[in-house]
Amino acid sequence: MSITDVLSPDDIAAALQECQDPDTFEPQKFFQTSGLTKMSASQVKDVFRFIDNDQSGYLDEDELKFFLQKFESSARELTESETKSLMAAADNDGDGKIGADEFQEMVHS
Repeated sequence: MSITDVLSPDDIAAALQECQDPDTFEPQKFFQTSGLTKMSASQVKDVFRFIDNDQSGYLDEDELKFFLQKFESSARELTESETKSLMAAADNDGDGKIGADEFQEMVHS
């Protein structure tokens, strides 16, 4: 599966353009521009599985650092503060990782 199987390449490019500079990544803005917010819960969970590199069922900070690169391989890495902010936005149970349900809730909140 490629991310462009479910999201428009133009929408992905626009979302990445908005956050190309360090410390400009805003999760909700990215989800909106990329089209993730328009997807069903099951489609968002499909995207989650694509982002989950080790297929553990969770995203940890190491995986989140490369979040943008899952949408476009040449995209930048998230900064440490962006990574921590993204984790805090979705880690509802405080276990230091984001599950598929938490990811879907964050995208649709």
